[in-house]
Amino acid sequence: MVMGKRARLSAFEVCNLITAILSLFPVASLQCKILKCNSDFWASTSNPGREEEICTTLRAYNGCVRRTARTCRGDLAYHSAQHGIEDLMSQHNCSKEGPTSQPRARTPSPPAAALPPQQQPPPQPLAPDSQERSDGPEVCHYERGVPRHASQHNYTHCGFFGDPHLRTFGDEFQTCRVEGAWPLIHNKFLSVQVTNAPVVPRGLATATSKLTIIFKNFQECVDQKMYHAETDELPAAFADGSKNGGDRHGANTLRVVEKVPGQHVEIQARYIGTTIVVRQVGRYLTFAVRMPEEVVHSVEEGDNEDLYLCLHGCPANQLIDFRNFNARAPEGHGKSRVRGGGGGGGSGSQPNTFTYQSAKAKCKERLPVEDLYFQSCVFDLLSSGDINFTMAAYYAFEDVKMLHSNSKRYHLFEKDPFVGNSAPLGRHWFPLVLFNCLTILLWMECCSVQL
Repeated sequence: MVMGKRARLSAFEVCNLITAILSLFPVASLQCKILKCNSDFWASTSNPGREEEICTTLRAYNGCVRRTARTCRGDLAYHSAQHGIEDLMSQHNCSKEGPTSQPRARTPSPPAAALPPQQQPPPQPLAPDSQERSDGPEVCHYERGVPRHASQHNYTHCGFFGDPHLRTFGDEFQTCRVEGAWPLIHNKFLSVQVTNAPVVPRGLATATSKLTIIFKNFQECVDQKMYHAETDELPAAFADGSKNGGDRHGANTLRVVEKVPGQHVEIQARYIGTTIVVRQVGRYLTFAVRMPEEVVHSVEEGDNEDLYLCLHGCPANQLIDFRNFNARAPEGHGKSRVRGGGGGGGSGSQPNTFTYQSAKAKCKERLPVEDLYFQSCVFDLLSSGDINFTMAAYYAFEDVKMLHSNSKRYHLFEKDPFVGNSAPLGRHWFPLVLFNCLTILLWMECCSVQL
């Protein structure tokens, strides 16, 4: 043994080190089954029984949720179910130990649209909510909290649509990969999470197939409520079947309003001055929100804001330069390099093949101004071939006109100083520092070998 000789990492050991470090950031491949637990539980409580039966059902629900812990740890619906079970067991004085029975799920009846016209049931009146009061305490009305003659609240807008494209609260426009589950909003009052799935197998294009919104308990105004939507399931109510904030005095300051059945839902949260618009266009969902700046920045102490997409934008390694993609698209009338999938939401339409010029012509029909909404439409047609993305961009811009407080900021253009497709270094420093450190290690090893 030679004493005093500095130990060096071999190139093989450095590669092993890189592999070990990257393994600390696994990609979840198993599907979260929390929604199955939720649906079984709510089905089993449709006919409330005795107190001990409720406790038995809650323990079964708790067991189902616990079994999903490994695959659902980062899912908002999973954490919401955990807190909900604790509250319900406390309300009913249930012990955690005791008999359990698996909830019996009801057999769903076929949707009315699937039945022939002569067999479709007549329209049923909407069941009244548990809370019919039209008014509530002052604290449950955000606008009323502004003193007369005082300056009004500043409202901001965030939108998420298409491939997906993100317009942040700061009016930054980005196109992102963000496949899988990602948080859009997370603050003291609500959390929003989207799940994005590939549009074309092995392609760059992804689009939103699931959306979960959790409104947290707020004083005497609203109970905790969860809204969940996914492809071909855009409910007109919260997950528990209610259309408002529960049994509290200010419950009607949180409401779900169905604008177009199965296509357009609006959630009004007046107690925090917030309006959310959820649409299904084709087979994918779009999201838009109007929110006061005070609520936007009401992040709980200790929370990590770095992955709050509506506030900070997408991570740098998830960004796509769609402008460059559009510029390299074929100009002629031949076939595009990308043939897409995902026709229109059960309409039976087939994927289309677009050139740059034909995509521009199609987008021009709905978006006459060649702003970034127009450019994103062109990108989506070229990358997916799905004609429905034209309407997704169109409705995203219509939502901007409805929700954005500054009419001069409706359109965004490439030369706009607010627009960018890159993220500040400070928010995503760790991957870059890690990469630089590993690069230095490899460089040192190469130098030592040459010496």
